Amino acid sequence: MRSSRVWQSLVIETVYGNLQGLKSSQLKQLQRLYHQRLPGDRITTAEFAQRIAAISSEINQPVCTYVNRRGQVIRVGVGTLRQTQIPMLELPRYGAERLCGIRCIATQLKSDPPGDAMLTVMALQRLDTYVALTLTGGGFERRGGGATGYVKAAYLAHLVPHPEVSWTVSPPLGLDVVSEQDFLALVEGLEEEFRREYIAQQVDRDHDQVLIVGLQTDNKSAQRFQTELEELARLVETAGGEVLQTVKQKRPRPHPQTVVGEGKVQEITLAAQTVGASLIVFDRDLSPAQVRNLEMQIGIRIVDRTEVILDIFAQRAQSGAGKLQVELAQLEYMLPRLSGRGQAMSRLGGGIGTRGPGETKLETERRAIQRRISRLQQEVNQLQAHRARLRQRRQHEEIPSIAVVGYTNAGKSTLLNALTNAEVYTADQLFATLDPTTRRLNFTDSETHEATQLLLTDTVGFIHELPPSLMDAFRATLEEVTEADALLHVVDLSHPAWQSQIRSVMHILGEMPITPGPALLAFNKIDQVDAEQLAIAREEFPQAAFISAHERLGLETLRQRLCQLVRYAMSS
Repeated sequence: MRSSRVWQSLVIETVYGNLQGLKSSQLKQLQRLYHQRLPGDRITTAEFAQRIAAISSEINQPVCTYVNRRGQVIRVGVGTLRQTQIPMLELPRYGAERLCGIRCIATQLKSDPPGDAMLTVMALQRLDTYVALTLTGGGFERRGGGATGYVKAAYLAHLVPHPEVSWTVSPPLGLDVVSEQDFLALVEGLEEEFRREYIAQQVDRDHDQVLIVGLQTDNKSAQRFQTELEELARLVETAGGEVLQTVKQKRPRPHPQTVVGEGKVQEITLAAQTVGASLIVFDRDLSPAQVRNLEMQIGIRIVDRTEVILDIFAQRAQSGAGKLQVELAQLEYMLPRLSGRGQAMSRLGGGIGTRGPGETKLETERRAIQRRISRLQQEVNQLQAHRARLRQRRQHEEIPSIAVVGYTNAGKSTLLNALTNAEVYTADQLFATLDPTTRRLNFTDSETHEATQLLLTDTVGFIHELPPSLMDAFRATLEEVTEADALLHVVDLSHPAWQSQIRSVMHILGEMPITPGPALLAFNKIDQVDAEQLAIAREEFPQAAFISAHERLGLETLRQRLCQLVRYAMSS
């Protein structure tokens, strides 16, 4: 029992920061600061400030003390506020409407006001206040052969609930002025302002408040980078989030631990606090270690692009088959990310990245999840076999089939409805369609003047860098593409990156285990583009069809082109 108390005492009196070269007597002076008790209603006392200054003068280094609202010294460090700061995971997390309940009283070697670097650290920790003590002559004064600390002035800094200014710093004050400040009235007033601002921000907000982080590496052009960030913002909005701000960084390659650099991590943390973000979304897949490191430093839930897409799929899945495949994709993605997610496991409370049939299983043992994945894979195999039987039945009827493919939100479902009078759900959203829908298309062949039938199958939209877990889980759906006699590749000509989207779709098709049949390009939404853009597309793709599914333009020509496509596919 006694040894346990000794160990606890040693832990409590640990001195942090740069201790190199300190004498044991100096370490003891620093440790004795833990025995000090400040009045609860005062930021500091003159005696306590002078004592810190004396020690700082003797060791010729800054000293930082962290005090809770009961007046207890809970951390002592040698070095600047940045060097001695409390780790994010050890700080109380009350949310955007509260401060952390800890103030810092520190000395500094310069007589200038604290700079943005120190104030940023104050903001990241959400300290109640930060008192920077300057010493005589901008440094230290020695009297009678010994070092005597003498506080020349003090700067009082604290956060403010203002959308454009994060903090305020007082002019140099006398120590007596700082000591007489009513600390409780100050922090209670600040927190009341923060609370009002927070409530104002939360009005009508019943969804995630998102900060997007984008990294532009050397292998990505500025235009492509911007297009992908805009697409990610649409993905977040489709998932039900609200994008508050986007933070960008350009570096040769991702940082192996945190994707972005150390300074950018601090900028992200401060930006998230300032705008009241509850979720941070990165524009790329993150490793489990990167998510863990980022959440430890930022203290906010982190998800990547794949998790946003999985969340959309979880919301959109309607059929039993769709829900089955979404759950499989979620579990396969989360399995290697289960260890070390600690705080992130709180994502089960709701929000982007938490929805879907598999959400309640993420806390179970890894082996149980693996068993669940095995069962789901068996069910997907059964689904695959069932769809194969349906396809065989259609093939026996000798009706040619065409799979409608294309980038997400290209207008595939709208086109299917226009051609076949189907009632497939359509919306100006990404991934509005998950489950394949097959409808008959009846028309007269202009060459043979015979009644002709085709089977058109609407499929899930593609997206660049489609997550591998989705490719695997939705293989039963994607086989509708590989088993079709031909493909109708729908392109949104009004999208600024339509050429890049064509390449993304062709890349995904090229990675399928069975090579799909011949394809016809159909440029959709021609009613939304100017003549110059239309001419560019016609010149680059002279064999394509040009239509507007919404306005029903060019559909008869498309029907005849589909008939020609099928004849070519059946004869080859």
